[in-house]
Amino acid sequence: MAEGKKLTCLDCASVNRVPKDRLAAGSKCRTCGAKLMDGKVCELDPKALSKAKATDQLPIVVDSWAPWCGPCRMMAPEFSKAATAMGGEGRFAKINTEDYPKVSTVHGIRGIPLMIVFQNGKEIARQAGAIPATQIEGFVLSISVQNLPGFWGKQR
Repeated sequence: MAEGKKLTCLDCASVNRVPKDRLAAGSKCRTCGAKLMDGKVCELDPKALSKAKATDQLPIVVDSWAPWCGPCRMMAPEFSKAATAMGGEGRFAKINTEDYPKVSTVHGIRGIPLMIVFQNGKEIARQAGAIPATQIEGFVLSISVQNLPGFWGKQR
């Protein structure tokens, strides 16, 4: 059997083991059937975020935002563009800090928008402020060069 990686379903928060050779091949959650890596931004709740950050063996980029935040609203389409451009190579999600204020306390979020990258139970990077899609991709790819060779895939 091929070596697998643990991924949390961002819809139902169940943990799945996905063979390494099927990560970008449209793998689905064994519980709810949702795609695990589809190049789209998923909306998280604290339970899914907590489980994904503690369990996932692949990085997840999480955008902390609020609906009243102008820069957050400006960055939302750019974050989606970056997720689409990465083509399922990585996982992108967002969490509403107004709906879930304890998330800000737990993660030391002092301002939004803020992207935090988690893997294997640890925060591995963060980037504050609204930035365009190309800079989001650059941020994500710079992490792969420093910490995660071979995951983010395509050379750009």
